[in-house]
Amino acid sequence: MDIFLQCLLIFSVRIIDVSMGTLRTVLVVRGRRVTGAFIGFIEILVWFLIVSQALTNKENSLLVAIAYSAGFACGTFVGSWIEEKLAIGSASFNVITKGLRYDLVDVLRKRGFGVSTIVCQGKDDENLMLLIEVDRKKIQKVRQIINEVAPDSFITITDTKKIVNGYFAR
Repeated sequence: MDIFLQCLLIFSVRIIDVSMGTLRTVLVVRGRRVTGAFIGFIEILVWFLIVSQALTNKENSLLVAIAYSAGFACGTFVGSWIEEKLAIGSASFNVITKGLRYDLVDVLRKRGFGVSTIVCQGKDDENLMLLIEVDRKKIQKVRQIINEVAPDSFITITDTKKIVNGYFAR
């Protein structure tokens, strides 16, 4: 096989196998072990085939190594991009409003989001802490609502490992 085509093949397949590795890791961390194991099987099969292809070429080993490494780097980027688009799992919002912003709570609830509130003491006055659990695909929607209604709110968003009971809009 022509060295250019071989390097292109190694580069392209490496993107695929590293992207699969990223997805596998995310799925396992989020509790989807069976799907993660299946993807892992395919990932390693692809990896084995491409490594054997890369190791058989001794004449242009530097070009092959560059193609292999570049495919790994691009695969890391592509895998994280795919994971972000799939948005598997859920996220927790902790929102602290300036003052008692029950209007934000009302808007979020009217739009179908479950909101728990805690009155908390800020530096100068009482504030509300909102606890909101959402599907990761809805993170942008919740942020948009908060920015429209109470743009000066302090927001933290974290990934959620597991949810037990409670109201969770899907």
